[in-house]
Amino acid sequence: MALVKYSPLRELRTMQEQMNRLLNVSWNHDIPGEDMKDGIWQPSVDIYETADSIVIKAELPDVDQKDIDVRIEDNTLTLKGERKHEGEVKKENYHRIERYFGTFQRSFSLPATVDQENVGAVCEKGVLTITLPKKEETKPKQINVAVKQA
Repeated sequence: MALVKYSPLRELRTMQEQMNRLLNVSWNHDIPGEDMKDGIWQPSVDIYETADSIVIKAELPDVDQKDIDVRIEDNTLTLKGERKHEGEVKKENYHRIERYFGTFQRSFSLPATVDQENVGAVCEKGVLTITLPKKEETKPKQINVAVKQA
């Protein structure tokens, strides 16, 4: 029998994520034209920064590229799309449906350091990668320090 160290913070984090999902579904239920059966979902994203850019990666499995819309307006990047449920299998033949289907929308405020004219997006293996390059004047510059010897 393997011993597993008890981590109350991990359990609290898991419970918080589950509550956040539940509340998001509850609050979005009042959106006109949306139905709980169709599923209201938001793709998970990772956002990280490199020396040259800010990168957003969104999980979009089973979403056709033609159903993805990426826009920048008023320093806000908006990611919209739809994951459609394939009707190949009859509903009564399913044992369990856990994945959400339907439309989604995520918005992110962009810092002034982003060069909005050169944003790129690539979708590969169900992951949408949006690269937001930084403006030249905002990139950190390395300054060499000369040491004088006495």
